[in-house]
Amino acid sequence: MQRRLAAILAADVVGYSRLMDEDEAGTLAALKEHRSALIDPAVARHNGRMVKLMGDGALVEFASVVDAITCAAEIQEAMIGRNEGVAEARRIIFRIGINLGDVIVEGDDIYGGGVNVASRLEGLAEPGGICISGTAYDTAHDKLDLAFESLGEQRVKNIDQPVRTYRVVLDGGPGQGGNAVGPSPALAPALELPDKPSLAVLPFANMSAEPDQDFFADGISEDIITEISKFHSLFVIARNSSFAFKGQSVDVKEVSAKLGVRYIVEGSVRRAGGRVRITAQLVDAVEDNHIWADRYDRDLEDIFAVQDEVTRAIVSAIEPQLASSERQRARRKPTENLGAWECYQRGLWHIHQYRAEDAEEAISFLQRAIGLDQTFASAHAGLAFVLYYKVILGFSDDGPGDLATAYAAGTTAVRLDENDPFAHVALGRVHTAKGEHEQAIERCDRAIALNQSYASAHFGRAHSLWMSGRPGEAVLSHDEAMRLSPRDPLLWAFQASKAIALILLERYEEALDYARQAQRQPNTALWAFMPEVSALGLMGRIDEARAALERVHRLKPDVTCSFAMQVLPISRKADREHFVRGLLAAGVPA
Repeated sequence: MQRRLAAILAADVVGYSRLMDEDEAGTLAALKEHRSALIDPAVARHNGRMVKLMGDGALVEFASVVDAITCAAEIQEAMIGRNEGVAEARRIIFRIGINLGDVIVEGDDIYGGGVNVASRLEGLAEPGGICISGTAYDTAHDKLDLAFESLGEQRVKNIDQPVRTYRVVLDGGPGQGGNAVGPSPALAPALELPDKPSLAVLPFANMSAEPDQDFFADGISEDIITEISKFHSLFVIARNSSFAFKGQSVDVKEVSAKLGVRYIVEGSVRRAGGRVRITAQLVDAVEDNHIWADRYDRDLEDIFAVQDEVTRAIVSAIEPQLASSERQRARRKPTENLGAWECYQRGLWHIHQYRAEDAEEAISFLQRAIGLDQTFASAHAGLAFVLYYKVILGFSDDGPGDLATAYAAGTTAVRLDENDPFAHVALGRVHTAKGEHEQAIERCDRAIALNQSYASAHFGRAHSLWMSGRPGEAVLSHDEAMRLSPRDPLLWAFQASKAIALILLERYEEALDYARQAQRQPNTALWAFMPEVSALGLMGRIDEARAALERVHRLKPDVTCSFAMQVLPISRKADREHFVRGLLAAGVPA
């Protein structure tokens, strides 16, 4: 292993993912031209060595920190002129970090602490700016005709000790290839992140040729803010604060620090003739992790209808993706350090495994969350929800007792926050398990009134609709739930429940298709398999039905028709007998 002292320059392109999504060929061509005409000559002129080029950045080694800083300043100031005349949304803007430190050399590559600090400093730099470490400053500040501003000690990811940090004061303004004189807003004391997942929706960029299309892009952003704010589990930055970044080439890390949020939604609108393309992405700015992205192509027959449709599609995709990210983040945290929110998220993760042992883990985490915060409505709702699933999936040794506890938890959740849709849905599911279908439908309708995009409320409503003798309406509610949340962790349940509604409508082939779709989802449970057994039995395909029953027995060896009707309290006798007839034909004991 060879070590040496080196000045390391790390650079990346601000908003690279967005630029590539909008115009991959144009972005790559612009980067290639900037590298050949500016960056490579500057590096060579100042005796640097290009260690590696990534799609969105570069790592360069210098023997002299003076050379490294001079090279960086030359590049950033030259980019001001190179971006003149380029639409703001299409400009290539770099951030640069420089550190003087020890590196490990292996072939042509370098790595180690010296490289890691340079990369973290690059992440702290403003768009168009340069951040350097204290070691680089100590060596070079009196040898250069440049001004420097102390940013104090900064804590950065995966570096144990705080890093003494300075920015190089350049002539250009922020985002234009330089820094403004004065305190760096990107490195102002960071706002503390809320306990709930925090989100900012940036104004969508208008990529159309017509500037007057700004109103459409703004409308999409404003509607997303309005709709996503209806999820009480989220902390959402208000419109005026998000729109302060309109028209700027911003970096999500900078926005995260300024607004005190973890997650950023950004996107763009491009209109051409009678068609519009809308892109959106969700980024964890703290972890520097891209979570989700999608593109929507639509005909513009009715611009407001398109705006509503795409808004709902984006919001419905964001919420489950963000919830999944929060659950995974909570799982990585040591159990002894969990607060109420993390305990709640860990509980939700275990709920969605749909196994007996996970149900017990979920109950434990949710009770712990309630112990840490008695007023945490969502934790009470989660407890009601997991107890409902414990009963309906056959994990409970005391169904009436668990439902009584679930009802008390759901009632508490609604009392603590009557505007939380999850609280109403959780209580509604308990009503469903108790056969109180009108009350269940009323609870789900209340949740939908609070948040029309809440897929679980449409599903809960559908579940009680077919149990109360309205399978045709149930199919429509199932379709709405699946359209709103096509990647929902409950998707298997949406599909399995629709399969039973289709059985009651005597649409057996369709029911079979949905049951088998449910079985292909991750983390499926017993009720992904039961409708297949019934549908095959009703169609007289007995050998297939018995094979399907074998799959049920792997999950619940003692399954009976009586159990099925206990956990699915179907109101109409004819509907109960209809579903059970298929189970009996397949060989399920009465």
